[in-house]
Amino acid sequence: MRTFFRLLARGVADLFLHPWAQLLSMAAVTLVVFLSGLLLMALATVDAELSASRGETVYQVYWRPGTDMAHVRGQWEELGHMPWLASLETYSPDEALTALARRMGETTGQAAGLPVPDMGFLSGKSPLPPTALLTFAPREADPEKWAADTQAFLKAMPGVERVAASPLRDELGKAWRSASRFVIWPTVGFLGVVLALVVGNTVRLTLSTRREEIEILQLVGARNWYIRLPLMVAGALQGLLGGGLACLLLLAVHWRFRTALNVPPLLLELRLPPPEQAALLLAVPVLMGILGSWIAVRSR
Repeated sequence: MRTFFRLLARGVADLFLHPWAQLLSMAAVTLVVFLSGLLLMALATVDAELSASRGETVYQVYWRPGTDMAHVRGQWEELGHMPWLASLETYSPDEALTALARRMGETTGQAAGLPVPDMGFLSGKSPLPPTALLTFAPREADPEKWAADTQAFLKAMPGVERVAASPLRDELGKAWRSASRFVIWPTVGFLGVVLALVVGNTVRLTLSTRREEIEILQLVGARNWYIRLPLMVAGALQGLLGGGLACLLLLAVHWRFRTALNVPPLLLELRLPPPEQAALLLAVPVLMGILGSWIAVRSR
């Protein structure tokens, strides 16, 4: 056990044996991980943008007849501050009656050359309920959940009798959400393979500076595990440091440029990769650092 810990310590110390070679190797690992992270960030941004709904939906809210209009007008003011609201039309009972009469005249009376019917005799006695017509243009990643939450909120308002909603027209979002898994994960897998090959070869090439040391240890009869363990520790640390530095650079880029594209007509907000993808930026360099060190000894 003492030998095991001594070899681990030697693996850490080996990082400082050839500082320039280790530094250049770490820079190469950091660069390729950073570029892979930028591509994943771009992919996450496009996915979030295309997954967000872009259509419009209309909600018609009907209050119970006889509801106090002062209370209803207060609720109308509250509805005007709802997120993603594109327009709000409100009708008191008399206004709803006038609008109904106008529409009846446009669809029937005017076609036959008849005047618009006068509903003035029902002023103050309208049987129609207070009504609100809300048009939303949501940009949500989960429009079904948003629609259910919105309808539940409107139905829960005091005095509301009925809520009717038109379906959300969002063909592009629906098409992307159904096809995204066939685009995103193959792309992530391809980036993972490229990252693994570059990091593995970089670590392996770095060990060429220690070729003579490895050959001498093999000549004196040192076992492979005795040679490999310090090299694998150094490779893992090199991958971890390079991947960690690249992730910090990605966070800095995201913090600095997160809203740089959030202006018309783009209206894009940079998104960080999901946690499972971000974990690959650390796991792949570490694993390939270990594997590259293993292969470097095995091939000699």
